[in-house]
Amino acid sequence: MDKQRKQTNRRTFIKQTAGGSALLLAASVFPTIVPASVLGKNAPSNRINIGQIGFGRIAKSHDLPEVLKHQYVHVVAVSDVDRHRMAAGKEWLEQQQAEKNGGKSPVEVKTYGDYRNLIADQNVDAVIISTPDHWHAQPAMEAAIAGKHIYLQKPTSLTIREGRMMADVVSRTGVVFQLGSQQRSVHPWPQFKRACELVRNGRIGTIKRVIIGLPGDPAGGNLAEMPVPDNLDYDRWLGSTPLMPYTLDRVHSQTNIYDRPGWLRCEQFGAGMITGWGSHHIDIAHWGLGTELSGPSEAEGEATFPTSGLWDVHGDFEVEMLYPDNVVMQISGAHPNGVRFEGTEGWIFVSRGDVGVTATDPAAANGKENEAFKASNSKILQSVIGANEIKLYESPEQHTNWLDCIRNGKQTISHVEVAHRSGTACLVAHAAMKLGRRLRWDVTTEQFMNDDEANALLSRPQRFPYGTQYVKG
Repeated sequence: MDKQRKQTNRRTFIKQTAGGSALLLAASVFPTIVPASVLGKNAPSNRINIGQIGFGRIAKSHDLPEVLKHQYVHVVAVSDVDRHRMAAGKEWLEQQQAEKNGGKSPVEVKTYGDYRNLIADQNVDAVIISTPDHWHAQPAMEAAIAGKHIYLQKPTSLTIREGRMMADVVSRTGVVFQLGSQQRSVHPWPQFKRACELVRNGRIGTIKRVIIGLPGDPAGGNLAEMPVPDNLDYDRWLGSTPLMPYTLDRVHSQTNIYDRPGWLRCEQFGAGMITGWGSHHIDIAHWGLGTELSGPSEAEGEATFPTSGLWDVHGDFEVEMLYPDNVVMQISGAHPNGVRFEGTEGWIFVSRGDVGVTATDPAAANGKENEAFKASNSKILQSVIGANEIKLYESPEQHTNWLDCIRNGKQTISHVEVAHRSGTACLVAHAAMKLGRRLRWDVTTEQFMNDDEANALLSRPQRFPYGTQYVKG
């Protein structure tokens, strides 16, 4: 009897130990968020600890306020290559969270000059990446490899090839990814989802054309070399891009975090408005057309590029792209900012109206803004989507959807492949603008057909040790 009891106890011990080892292994590999249904809504493991990478205008005015609305979210770390911004981020976050908690259980926010140390912090479950465009793909890849969930500001990448690298790594690791393409969410713009559902369900007939209104950027910027501020790690800020003399208009304001930064108008760090706002409107066009996982087959364009001054992204431009079923997409600053779907039985126009994210949104500045939602016939907008018709993914708010998916394990509304494809279409359009001729694009191989000059634009040299090609793991 004693012998049998000992054998039973030994088998129980082995099973418990194996189970414990499996749990330890899972905890070391996967993010440590446990659903509320398991531990209860107030359990410590139900909390999501976020690290903020980059504390600039979009982080302070948009990304962080949205996640801090949720009681279960703690922002526990901030990283920035500008020490003044990092210190401001720490102070602001601690103050905001103290107010949210009624002065109880204050949150201490750690600071990291190197975001890689923030990613390595075992107390961080997820990261928000609100950095300049040339610093999107690499930290997203590194965060995914470390098992951190990712909210990434658009566009996904500086080039199509690094975007593909990032998308593949995120998909392989299985972390929850969300792109900041917030026009998809019903707050604060329910009209975009509604417009796309009406289009997808044939309310304006067969789609023939999509017209997107996007402004260009002005020339200008001070080229004069200036001393690098002591608080800025300028080499790390430049990252994978070439070494260039420091000047304030190339980077960001040293006095006002809400000023529109100069880097947005430098091709060294991005493509200008075609990716800056194109990532929003082309994404909505893809959603309405059902081409979220493909893209254009042809692109032709022209643009004016500055010949003097520091800022060199495109100004006035016009692009035409061909999509499946011979749908033509036209993009130009000559049209009101927004997306217009034209079909055989009418049209629908949708925009943000006068609701922007930042004070410098072009929707509030270009003087061409129309109503946020209108159609060739008002009855189209009143149409009811039937029970058996197409109903698109409903996200309450972009950050909330990301947080919900971290907790429930579902896919976000702007998952990494959707995000990469919308960014790719923007960069295909940019290539057509740069070359000024028609290009043929293969959505499967993600290359231009029989065009070495165009394919040279798919990637850029990366300055060691920065860049996606140097990411390990």
